[in-house]
Amino acid sequence: MSAAIKLKDSQMRDLLRKYRAAKLREQRRKAWTYFPETGPLRRELYKKHMEFFEAGATYRERCFMAANRVGKTESAGGYETMLHLTGLYDDIAPWWTGRKFVEPVRWWAAGKLNETTRDIVQAKLFGEIAYSNGRKTVTGTGLIPGDLIGDLTWKQGVSNLIDTAKIRHVTGGWSLLGLKSYQQGRGAFEGTEQHGIWLDEEPPIDVYGECLIRTATTNGMVLMTFTPLEGMTATVMQFLPDEVMRALSVEVN
Repeated sequence: MSAAIKLKDSQMRDLLRKYRAAKLREQRRKAWTYFPETGPLRRELYKKHMEFFEAGATYRERCFMAANRVGKTESAGGYETMLHLTGLYDDIAPWWTGRKFVEPVRWWAAGKLNETTRDIVQAKLFGEIAYSNGRKTVTGTGLIPGDLIGDLTWKQGVSNLIDTAKIRHVTGGWSLLGLKSYQQGRGAFEGTEQHGIWLDEEPPIDVYGECLIRTATTNGMVLMTFTPLEGMTATVMQFLPDEVMRALSVEVN
């Protein structure tokens, strides 16, 4: 006959602290759970994602244009952005066939509005807002491993929106990520050279053109993930297959 083990309150609190710490460590390694080789979420089931990643080895411009709720933002744009920022291709994705950067990168990630950049792009990459010793930070439970997140600066005039973040690269250096929104206008995308830019949701064509300029001298890349909710815009038409464009031309004529 077994007897229940009675724990003191202090022992119970200590066990709970250890459990929460272990749970947080697990949550801060989210990236390792994506695209496994086996199981119900094995990567062979994500053929479009694999094609999108592989195309990055050849093309500077890519677009993942698809319906809502198919994993464009998190498991395509966010996942690839995380790999380039950290350089952890061999550790997290040894199967990776896309482009690899061998040194720390300068990168932008942008959404349609300041609020959607914060609530979607930022949340997918960094997790939730948190406070440590009275200082605002993030939980590190997003795609970027929490222990690789360095100094953060915060955008003025927008509550809880990161402006820039340093991300520890596998080489020991720091990648620099800036968060932007199309709401800020084309001018916000002028200036500095970038190795890559991730645009989540469809950008205006002038913003897209500016992003191409920012990545030109670095031979960098621009990747977009969006659902074409606004119809046949100039941005959408940049990525339609030739046969579709020919069919549309015939229909119009």
